Amino acid sequence: MSEPRPRLECRALSGGRGATVVFRDLDLDVQAGSVLALLGPNGAGKSTLLLTLAGLLPAHAGRTSVDGTTLRNGNAVAASRAGVVLVPDDRSLFTTLTAEENLEVARSRGGLAPRELIEVFPALERRWRVPAGALSGGEQQMLAMARALIQRPKVLLVDEMSMGLAPLVVETLFATVRRIASDHGAAIVLVEQHVKLALDVADEAAVLNRGTIALRGPAHELRDDGTQIERAYLGELE
Repeated sequence: MSEPRPRLECRALSGGRGATVVFRDLDLDVQAGSVLALLGPNGAGKSTLLLTLAGLLPAHAGRTSVDGTTLRNGNAVAASRAGVVLVPDDRSLFTTLTAEENLEVARSRGGLAPRELIEVFPALERRWRVPAGALSGGEQQMLAMARALIQRPKVLLVDEMSMGLAPLVVETLFATVRRIASDHGAAIVLVEQHVKLALDVADEAAVLNRGTIALRGPAHELRDDGTQIERAYLGELE
């Protein structure tokens, strides 16, 4: 049997901020139900790539498609309608609205009901009517992930999920990422500095350095041979 069409597909994608090129000629495929860990040193262009995939920044060249349909360049509304959902590193919650209200705002017609998200994020139940600004960092990140999931994403882009969070919370969130991919069929691109945990939950991993993919392979293989990851971070791989 032939390989199924990737849910997320990028071909010769180049982009940046304004006239500055941050990444170039990237080819990426992510299947439905799988997790790609996108790793790399600070400033490598990982967050810029996610913003480009979400249509919040225009690509300089190349194309991005979801389930075979090419997305309109630099059009966040079109990307959202195609099922692309971004969880940014600042979470971008409505801090004066409660957890429940944040989910209601994000809910699409025919989407999940807010209460259904408690099964995935049980810690939110006791904080249901608390303003998002009063939640802990871990609770805010759970709410940001829940807000993404309520939109039934085909492609979920997660930027630096573990930043500033306690290790136990981080482990819980990574397990949730794996569950979202497996149970909901989303193709997930996970930008993360916590390399080991990212490799533990990912199916594949890629290291972005100096604007190009320096290394890509099955996550378990790269986890078991850490020297390749280190060399890719240092720019020592051809």
